[in-house]
This record gives sequence, structure tokens and C-alpha cells, in this order.
Amino acid sequence: MKETELIINSVLTNWKLQTTRASDFFQNLPLELFYKEIAPDRNTGLYLLGHLTSIHDALLPLLELGERIYPELDVIFVKNNDKSKLEKPSPEYLKIAWENVNNKINQEIFSLTVSDWLEKHNSISSEDFKLEPHRNKLNVLNNRASHLAYHLGQLGLLK
Repeated sequence: MKETELIINSVLTNWKLQTTRASDFFQNLPLELFYKEIAPDRNTGLYLLGHLTSIHDALLPLLELGERIYPELDVIFVKNNDKSKLEKPSPEYLKIAWENVNNKINQEIFSLTVSDWLEKHNSISSEDFKLEPHRNKLNVLNNRASHLAYHLGQLGLLK
């Protein structure tokens, strides 16, 4: 296997590992713990599930994998904080949304080629990409896996 393919496979393996860990966590978290703050005056489990779902949903157009499924979640979970008075969907709804988004991503990412992964993502101009070729699709997925791992560490405080 070529070095580049090995690196891409490592990132994809980490992505799958982190999303599987999160899915298992959310599926097994008792309902009442979704409403608990991870620490005093911090996010709740429900907010973090919605936040992660929204961020992952944004990967679809960013990586040219399709249209967003739940763009309405941005207002609640990205543009506003957990303390906003906005009504939040139920844990059951968000768990389904989480699975739908990640299933769609996983359907698409494992069929991308090496050259696909090294192309620019949709929020960088061609001119800027020439100056910063590391701002490619693979880097975005790697950063999102790290973001997920960070929040999984926080979520562990709920138990």
C-alpha cells in the first residue's frame, strides 16, 4: 500500500472508530443523563449530541458528499449556546438524526479515491488552496474526528 493510501486509511479508520464510540455512547446513555450538564454551567449531553450531529451534517456539502439532511439544527446547536431558550429536539430524535447523518457520510467516504481526498473542500477558494494545499477534504475529516473525540471526553463526565 502506498504511503498516501495508508495515511488516508488511518484517518478513515479513526473516523469510523470515533463515530462508532459516539453512537454506542448515545445509544446506551440513560435518558435523564441527556439533560445533565457535563460540569456546572457547561453543556448538556443533549446539546452536545445536537451540536455534533449538526457539525457532521455540514460535512456533506463541505466534502461534496450531498446536501445537508438537518440544516435546521444549526440555529439551535451551532449558532446558539446550550443556555439559549430555544426549544431543543428530543434525545430520541437527535439519536436518529445522528445515525442518519453518519450513515450517509460513511456510505460516501469509503468510496472516495486518493485524489478525491486530496482535493480542496467547498469552503476554500481555488486560489487559497493553491497556497495551502493541506486544506483538503482529508484534513477536514481528520479535524472533525478530533472534534468528536474531544466532545466524547466531555460526555464521559456524564456517567
